[in-house]
Amino acid sequence: MKKITLTTIIVFFVFININAQQEKGITGYENWLDTWTDFKPNKASYDEPTQILSGDIAENTTLNKRNIYLLLGEVYVMNNATLTIEPGTIILGDYETNGSLTISRGSKINAVGTPTDPIIFTSSRTDKKSGDWGGIFILGNAPINTFGNVSSINYGLNPSSTENISYGGDEIESDSGHLEYVRVEYSGKRTKNFGNYNGITIAAIGEQTIIKNVMVSYSDGNSFNILGGNPNLSHTVSYRSSRNDYSFNYGAQCSIKNALAIRSPYVSSADGSRCMYIKSYDLKENADADKNLTYVHAENLTLVNVSNDLKSDINVGLVQEAIFIGEDVSFHINKSVISGFKPAVYFDSKLAINSVNLDRIKFTNSYFNNCEGNIFRKNYQNNDDLESWYGSRAFNNVYSKGPDSETFIDANNSRYPDFRLRINKIIASNDIIQDDE
Repeated sequence: MKKITLTTIIVFFVFININAQQEKGITGYENWLDTWTDFKPNKASYDEPTQILSGDIAENTTLNKRNIYLLLGEVYVMNNATLTIEPGTIILGDYETNGSLTISRGSKINAVGTPTDPIIFTSSRTDKKSGDWGGIFILGNAPINTFGNVSSINYGLNPSSTENISYGGDEIESDSGHLEYVRVEYSGKRTKNFGNYNGITIAAIGEQTIIKNVMVSYSDGNSFNILGGNPNLSHTVSYRSSRNDYSFNYGAQCSIKNALAIRSPYVSSADGSRCMYIKSYDLKENADADKNLTYVHAENLTLVNVSNDLKSDINVGLVQEAIFIGEDVSFHINKSVISGFKPAVYFDSKLAINSVNLDRIKFTNSYFNNCEGNIFRKNYQNNDDLESWYGSRAFNNVYSKGPDSETFIDANNSRYPDFRLRINKIIASNDIIQDDE
């Protein structure tokens, strides 16, 4: 005779459940947003800067935690130098001079914080607002799809050499450094003639560059602006960007995994703002047809629009699509969550619905929640062909309606929200099962 308590069984399954992972959306045995992120950065206060960064950095340089740095005007790491930043270091982007940091081709940035001691780039102002300072540019030697394979960033910058703002080349595996446990806050300042800076612009960086556990919040431009190259992004967070959370262009061959974008209906720009904006060029005639189209492989993403009254916000036109896909791109999103948008996805109106395009744009094993419409072509009211195609069992997508409180583990936590999908809990009992043999 065996006597097995149900409690023992329940404890066993609870242990398994606690250590289980939801396969769709951001995933992990623990909430990887804990400790290093900050969803209320306006509450933080810092001492006055003790060191000034300005002009050209032409030799290996280390920024130490014991100092607070002021990024004054345009700062360039050049001449194949490496800028190393210690965990816990604070760098303030100057409001008056539009502070910005550019890592030029051949140079590197090694900014590696820790979960309890992240590196922070933020505004120099006491009353911080989106667009207070410029942003960060990391420029590499990997390919882009423009003619000549070299381009330059253009925000009205005045470097000592145009080489300092050039990007592109043929080194797919090049290494521009390592960013990990880094926060970039209140960047994306608007310029008179060149539009907004972005939180982090990564242009033509190679596969060996590491970008992991990086959070961009309250950017008045794109949070992550990806121009060509072969970047790999993991555990990145975009929070309340005024423009796009992740923008891809110029033939980028990008892998993005376990990433989060949190939008608000009340934060946007006049020319549109989405979680993901994917295109291959600005003007087709400027792209080299013999070079790569933009390709984005996205895995375990959570794209969520947080609203207290989603229906009302949709009705008054405050909610846009989560993903915009331009013509001549390849895109595959797998095991991801798209929640709270109108609609979930827009294809460019120029993108023909045919077997070639449908074969290179894939939505698989994903969870569409609380979206008013799923996949449409821009300016077309009828999406029956797309719904039929992506709704087939072969793609294994799921469609649902549920509030954030029931969809995510702890979306309302103001300090460390948890946007992993909920896994059903098992309720313990003291009853006994007797199994006689």
